[in-house]
Amino acid sequence: MTKDNKKPQVDNLIEVESALTKTEQFLENNQKLIGIIIGAIVVVSVGYLSLNKFYLEPRSKDAQDQMFNAQNYFEKDSFNLALNGDGTNPGFLDIIDDFGSTDAGNLAKYYAGVSYLQMGQFDNAITYLKKFSTKDLLLGPVAIGAQGDAQLELGKTEKAIDLYTEAYKMNDNELTTPIYMLKAGELLESSNKKDEALKLYETIKQKFPDSNEGRSIDKYIARAKS
Repeated sequence: MTKDNKKPQVDNLIEVESALTKTEQFLENNQKLIGIIIGAIVVVSVGYLSLNKFYLEPRSKDAQDQMFNAQNYFEKDSFNLALNGDGTNPGFLDIIDDFGSTDAGNLAKYYAGVSYLQMGQFDNAITYLKKFSTKDLLLGPVAIGAQGDAQLELGKTEKAIDLYTEAYKMNDNELTTPIYMLKAGELLESSNKKDEALKLYETIKQKFPDSNEGRSIDKYIARAKS
């Protein structure tokens, strides 16, 4: 190997050694600060785990237990009792106030929104449905679609179309997608946007022929074409 080839290697080794020396010097000079940072990370991590295990999890379980009766009223279409409780057992609004940060409290917002929707209080329905968040592949589209129903009842057709569109695009599935495609299609058709409606109807026929909507979609297609 020539001297010219050796020199770059020597220079590189010198640079690496210099960098290591600077790093060691930095660590030595800032030991206290680094110790504080590491200690803070440990404290935050332990605090989060403790908060979750000893506070949030028990509260979530308590909220689920208390919500049982409200869910029963909801299933029986007793929406006022489901919302406000029966004097002995709390309703969804109480659960939201007391346990809003828990999973059960979050789910209570969905129930409250749908309850208000069924009672004809559409602004309240939208308020609570917007507060609800979920990653559930079926409940997510249903919550958005329910907002669309409320907006439609308020006469806001374009907003309802947007929400139905968002709902059917959230998760391509046999249960919710054709429902909200059909709802969006009907509104588009009534808004003289028959070509857009026809595309949705034909998509239902092609992709979801065995769904309830798919089995009756031919009449919608014929109507949009006429």
